[in-house]
Amino acid sequence: MEQSAARQPPAVDQRLSGSGAVKARVSCSRELELKTTLRELVIYIVFLTDLSILTFGMVSTDMYYLNKVMSHLFLEPSSSEDNRSGFRSIGSRADFWRFAEGPLLDGLYWEKWYNNATLTLQNNSHIYYENLLLGVAQIRQLKVRNNTCSIYPYFHHFLEDCYSEYRYRAEDRSDFGLRNESEWKYTSASSLSPWYWGSMGLYSSGGYMFTLPKSKEESVEKLVFLRQNSWLTRGTRVVFIDFSTYNANINLFCIIKLVVEFPATGGAVTSSHIYSVKLLRYVTYYDYFLASCEITFCLFIITFLIQEAIKIVKLKKEYFRSAWNWLDLLLVVVSILAIAFNIYCTVEVSLLMEELLSDAHVYPDFYFLAFWQVLYNNMIAVNIFFAWIKILKYVSFNKTMTQLSSTLSRCAKDIIGFAIMFFIIFFAYAQFGYLVFGSQVEEFSTFQNCIFTQFRIVLGDFNFETIEATNRILGPIYFITFVFFVFFVLLNMFLAIINDTYSEVKADFEVIPSQELQIRDLLRQSCNKALVKLRLKKPEMDTNPADESLESKEFSATKRKDISKLSNRDSANEKSHLKLSKLQNGKEKLCQKYPSTEDTDAVTAQSYVSTAEFQQLLRYTADLGKELNNTNAKLRRIMKSTQQLKDTSGKTAQ
Repeated sequence: MEQSAARQPPAVDQRLSGSGAVKARVSCSRELELKTTLRELVIYIVFLTDLSILTFGMVSTDMYYLNKVMSHLFLEPSSSEDNRSGFRSIGSRADFWRFAEGPLLDGLYWEKWYNNATLTLQNNSHIYYENLLLGVAQIRQLKVRNNTCSIYPYFHHFLEDCYSEYRYRAEDRSDFGLRNESEWKYTSASSLSPWYWGSMGLYSSGGYMFTLPKSKEESVEKLVFLRQNSWLTRGTRVVFIDFSTYNANINLFCIIKLVVEFPATGGAVTSSHIYSVKLLRYVTYYDYFLASCEITFCLFIITFLIQEAIKIVKLKKEYFRSAWNWLDLLLVVVSILAIAFNIYCTVEVSLLMEELLSDAHVYPDFYFLAFWQVLYNNMIAVNIFFAWIKILKYVSFNKTMTQLSSTLSRCAKDIIGFAIMFFIIFFAYAQFGYLVFGSQVEEFSTFQNCIFTQFRIVLGDFNFETIEATNRILGPIYFITFVFFVFFVLLNMFLAIINDTYSEVKADFEVIPSQELQIRDLLRQSCNKALVKLRLKKPEMDTNPADESLESKEFSATKRKDISKLSNRDSANEKSHLKLSKLQNGKEKLCQKYPSTEDTDAVTAQSYVSTAEFQQLLRYTADLGKELNNTNAKLRRIMKSTQQLKDTSGKTAQ
């Protein structure tokens, strides 16, 4: 027994030295991983910078001001004119003709200077004297056939005609009216022309269309002629006014679409789309710089694509279990789509630009090109969003970011359960509001509007007077109960779930020793080495790491001695069931050890053991106590299972 007891400390010391080697390898691996992450972060910052320059070069403040100018000219009536002649005030077919013959033509044809001097612009109109009207404007309508809806038998004697709301199958394509010009005959559009999603329906790109002449007088005569011959009928469901301008000062095209819908209920609903786009991409030196950024972006995406393909081949199914891998894959896919849209738009513009501008008396359909350009801008917007989100992957080594990510991952199940309960109540109130207020209040006119309105109520944006005026009993009940249950109860439950989880995670991180190397430490070390090599910093300033390593060695040796004593004490009492309490007593002795030893030991402790390292030793001892406690619990479960097996076997033998 004495010999075994004598051999035990070296064995414990050997195990501790082995664990020290393992920790050294782990630390080295951790530092290597950190350096790899830092290198990837630097490369990714270069990629993000390139993408940011590319995206901000696509838009400018001039686009906003050009849209504002065109909107003010065509959508808002001037103070000197009748307000009923404005585009947004159109409420009937008569109002449409009043707008078309007045403000529309006044905005399209600028033939005189502000002092009534005639402009000599070679038969071309310059809106606000700066924006060239490309070709001529086009007006197009879509109709539905008669008897496309069912009339109740009681009303057959009163009603003979019935025009349904717009549907593609109910669209009227037959000739009508004078039948001698294109405005009286249906014209099919190309299959690539985008449909229009309006307020009342989805409209095709064909229809009955005509173009306005180059002069204002001829345009007035044509519009008056069409109005007198009833070009708009009861079956008319929508009218589109399309025209395009180009501003050479800022190299921007402005594509304008004014839409007037005539629903089956009667009246009119107006909407508009004004797109300022840069179709001619490469004109100035800055544009060519952006072209080089686009080439760099493509090279980055090819590199990322190859990296992700290699990861998928190596990891296979394990690759798809990481959320960061999904984000990388999504970023690559969206980037490839954006590149494809960019190439398509550039090729189409180069092919169609000369053709569209060849005849000044024909409407050039730039809406098709603007539609794809806006789609490309949307793709880039989604791309840059996910690109910024990906930065969180590289800052996960930071303690604060790790706490936040751990909080979200730990409370995910609770949030999912809460979300189910929340949306059950939320959709119940949305259905209630749609049925009670849908026919009277615009915010509740559709089920989607009800959902958005309730989110606005949660944020404090609501109109209680309108709800109360619609239903004086159910309105206040709906509002008060919704605010109480959703705002005061459910939202506070959501915050409580996150707050409690964050408190738990923060407490766990305070117990766990922070021995991981941080990115800022690695950067500081690299900067110090670089300054020393450049002779901008004295080499003596870099001797601290050696001292720290010496202190760490002395600290490790002292820790091994203390833990060896703890191991000897535990092995002498291994049959006892009070291991945790004895570990705590050992911890208290460790706390009292350094002040109460001999003078030489005190000098050594003061020289080589810092307060932070001593606290790490205490935390390490506490972790050992937790591990022993878990081991005891497992042993008790095993002994209990063994006892149950013995009892079962005894009963079987009897």
